[in-house]
Amino acid sequence: MSEGVRLRAVEESDLEAFLEHEHDPETVRRSMFTPREREAFMRHWTTRVLGDPTNLVRAVTVDGEVAGNVVSWWEEERRFIGYVLGRSFWGRGVGTEALTLFLELEKVRPLYADPFSGNTASVRLLERCGFRQVETVRYGEHEHVMLSLD
Repeated sequence: MSEGVRLRAVEESDLEAFLEHEHDPETVRRSMFTPREREAFMRHWTTRVLGDPTNLVRAVTVDGEVAGNVVSWWEEERRFIGYVLGRSFWGRGVGTEALTLFLELEKVRPLYADPFSGNTASVRLLERCGFRQVETVRYGEHEHVMLSLD
């Protein structure tokens, strides 16, 4: 595990780092998520993510530096989890430690995640944290793996 991995409340200044992480070309390729333009991103984060009291939202820091975020939200009857880390934090155990810490805070079970099937690193991370594959789903032309933590 990486040293100095912490979760904290999101601060407005964190959004610039989150925007940068979302626009990283490798993040886009691995997630098959189309990044939002700056204004749409900021509006989404301030109204839909931070503005929804049912969401659990945390910034991930490593030795005080913003490394990414972890969020859980309701989608119909299911509680989902998602995360984005800056590329410089990949492969260092930061994701595993951050998700482990987050799962101590997020008590709802089952909890779902649906990464792009080609994002094997994300699927492995979720499985290390106890998630199990339950089905395959399609969003447009892309296949995603639905995982659940009971």
